[in-house]
Amino acid sequence: MRHFLTGVALSALLAGASPVLAETPDDQLIVAFTMTNVLTMDPAAITGGEAVQVLNNVYDALVELDPETKALMPRLAESWEVGEDNLSITFHLRPDATFASGNPVTAADVKYSFDRVMTLGQSQSSGLNSRGFTPERLDEQFQVVDDHTFRMVMPEPGDPKMILMYISQAGIGSILDSKLVEEHAGDDHGQGWLTNNSAGSGAFTLGQWRANEYVILTRNDGFWGESPAMKRVLMRHLPESQSQRLGLQQGDIDVGFSLAASDLRALEADEKITVETEASAGFYYLAASVADEKFADPKVREALRYLIDYKGINGAIMPYFGVERQRVINSTAFGALPDPGYALDVEKAKALLAEAGYPDGFDTTLRVISTQEFLDSATAIQGTLAQAGIKAEIITGDGGQIYGAMRDRQFELLVGRGGGGQQPHPDSNLRALVYNPDNSQEAGLTNYQSWRTSYQDAELNGLIESALVERDADAQIAQYQEIQELIDQKVTSIQPFSERVVTAAFQNDVSGVVIDPWVSRFEDVVKSR
Repeated sequence: MRHFLTGVALSALLAGASPVLAETPDDQLIVAFTMTNVLTMDPAAITGGEAVQVLNNVYDALVELDPETKALMPRLAESWEVGEDNLSITFHLRPDATFASGNPVTAADVKYSFDRVMTLGQSQSSGLNSRGFTPERLDEQFQVVDDHTFRMVMPEPGDPKMILMYISQAGIGSILDSKLVEEHAGDDHGQGWLTNNSAGSGAFTLGQWRANEYVILTRNDGFWGESPAMKRVLMRHLPESQSQRLGLQQGDIDVGFSLAASDLRALEADEKITVETEASAGFYYLAASVADEKFADPKVREALRYLIDYKGINGAIMPYFGVERQRVINSTAFGALPDPGYALDVEKAKALLAEAGYPDGFDTTLRVISTQEFLDSATAIQGTLAQAGIKAEIITGDGGQIYGAMRDRQFELLVGRGGGGQQPHPDSNLRALVYNPDNSQEAGLTNYQSWRTSYQDAELNGLIESALVERDADAQIAQYQEIQELIDQKVTSIQPFSERVVTAAFQNDVSGVVIDPWVSRFEDVVKSR
């Protein structure tokens, strides 16, 4: 009878109706999230945190980040050591690890997985590409020492910690069952088959998924680690926050990952629901295009720093989405300095504008996507800019329109979100927000948000590269702190006002939920009933 009721509950949920049960099944987790950006289940081609959140459960990486401390931990690799020259990492694999197919996990599978990502050259290869890895030198870069020993050789100096953090993430770090993939490979490296199927060693397998409808994960009973308590995880596409809130209140949903602030506030008052917030990656920021002559003047950019009501925005608009942060390095990264203490100061901003030749301010445009926290933040900034005579016309649109204008370098001011930080390493943020190796239009370095703003500083570029290859840990931290102080002095083109956080709501009898999608896994979730 239990199995019958479980099937009824899942069928009802998939159909969008209320299930007959008063609560979800004891051994199945029902999750609501937004999967608009989930277009494939091929680890080499995924984009965005939602796809990572799914595939973290299906594939293992060599290493993982502790969800709480962000420290590097073993996963498929029991241990690893960095070469004396700092240019290689040797991994020792678990001898007992197997894929869901029953095939053993070997160093040949690890090499196959990295070779495949680099050969396909899709979105997940970009991080290794940026550190000199190329598809032409696969056998030099990725080496099988023996069945349970794999070596990664870096083609240029860098920080092995950064590489380890990077390959901990689903996508680039996902280790595939090479024998299973090759059975279905054809001439496309298995892309067609992996779009809808899985070949991992994780705690769950991909049971079924339908774009913008649902994902079903099924427990991998051959998992090399401790068996998950949940037999199945149903991840439903419910983009409407009110639907997620209603599902939680009715007991139809265990966890809601994409709720609006108003619904989260209502759920906090519900004694059956827990609302939890965790730090995530990146920032909400105000960006200025240095291609515009007004914002090319550092005094004007400095004035902008004092025309943001940091406390007001974070107190009234950003709860559940962000916490005040003014540095371009996430607070969880090593070497991060405390905020410099900028505050709304209209008179100081006016004085700076007068020094720059704009005593009466000027007219400009402020682009922003029409999502609520972005639009509310932009409206607040529009109001404080006006107090210093800067009349900013707000231009709204979807992500493609607003960030497309930024990628095309066709904007003046923009309220956005981004800035790296998926790896708790200062370089992740600095390379996204400050580094710009080639400012020419022809370079087209759209991954670098500093390039998008036409801002380039040779001294900062050099210091960022130097800090990355510094081998002494204390000296490296000191260099990153020097960079942060120099950014204050130089007034770079992007000013964060809030560090991104993620918030979820879940039933009180559910524990072990990891909120941050970049490190989220369901293998430790249990229900106490």
